[in-house]
Amino acid sequence: MYELVKACGWLMLPIIICSIAAMAIIIERLWSLRLSRVVPENLVAQIWQLHRKRQLTNAHVNTVRESSPLGRILAAGLVNRSHSREVMKESIEEVGRQTVIELERYLNTLGTVASITPLLGLLGTVIGMIKVFAAITTAGVGNPTVLAGGISEALITTAAGLSVAIPSLMFHRYFTARVDQLVVKMEEEALKMVEVMKGEREQDVE
Repeated sequence: MYELVKACGWLMLPIIICSIAAMAIIIERLWSLRLSRVVPENLVAQIWQLHRKRQLTNAHVNTVRESSPLGRILAAGLVNRSHSREVMKESIEEVGRQTVIELERYLNTLGTVASITPLLGLLGTVIGMIKVFAAITTAGVGNPTVLAGGISEALITTAAGLSVAIPSLMFHRYFTARVDQLVVKMEEEALKMVEVMKGEREQDVE
């Protein structure tokens, strides 16, 4: 690694740092955005069963809140279950906006990495070509060894920048779409809970 940085110039260092950051974000988001973690199965049905048996207590609500991002949204409505449908929906929407921000955590950083690493590679290309022309000015074109260093630096930094940027961009797009899907799913589950709590949709969750 050190030899690669030494051979290709200081621009390899920020590219390597960006690659490490991108890898850490990708692994973390793959773990955090799992469907089973964000939207646990049958959570609304469990809440309805407790509510129907009149066993839904504040302790249960706290357990739901701590279980998942969907649980935090549903708990906001459960706290206001004695109020009107509109009050429940407003509290759910408020917590829902905060939850979406949490789901999108680090995605801006990943997008930034995808944007700047090709530019770092391009800058490395420019610097490498400047060295090539400087060597030509000094030693002429008769010594290919002198020219090879600058050309190698230009090509390797460009390839390194693209190698980091391409997967970063792909995962950024994937995670963005994933968050959108999860948000739609959470909205559906929250609306279902409001309807069953207000006696409008009981049979669908039994």
